[in-house]
Amino acid sequence: MTANIRYFCQRIKFFCTIPKIVLSLLYDIFTQSLINTGHGSASVISFLPPDYSWKTYGAMNVEIWKRHQNTPLITAKQLLQDSHQKVMSMADKFTHEELFTKKYFPWTGTTDLGSYFVSTTASHYDWTIKKIKLHCKKVG
Repeated sequence: MTANIRYFCQRIKFFCTIPKIVLSLLYDIFTQSLINTGHGSASVISFLPPDYSWKTYGAMNVEIWKRHQNTPLITAKQLLQDSHQKVMSMADKFTHEELFTKKYFPWTGTTDLGSYFVSTTASHYDWTIKKIKLHCKKVG
């Protein structure tokens, strides 16, 4: 387990809906979207399911919340850890040039593949930690 994930999981010391759902969002949307892109396809990577846009992602969050109502926090953490390992293994298979050359793969649109890996891991882990800290302040 990487230091980021270990730190992240140590920060969640209580059982409540917000951390579980935030972890589930990370797993369901971000890491799974990258894992399931089907590298080499003609379409651009999208973090959102086809039925949703950034304007309607609130409804998607509700669907994920419903889907994970019975997911224990320990399972949500394990799902995220496992998907993190898969994402890291995927990243290791690409060369520096493949990861960081913009438009190297047509399916990355106008960006580079490395940006997707950063977004699905470190950037969203930071976002998640902020959300959980905010929730912890609210619940005292």
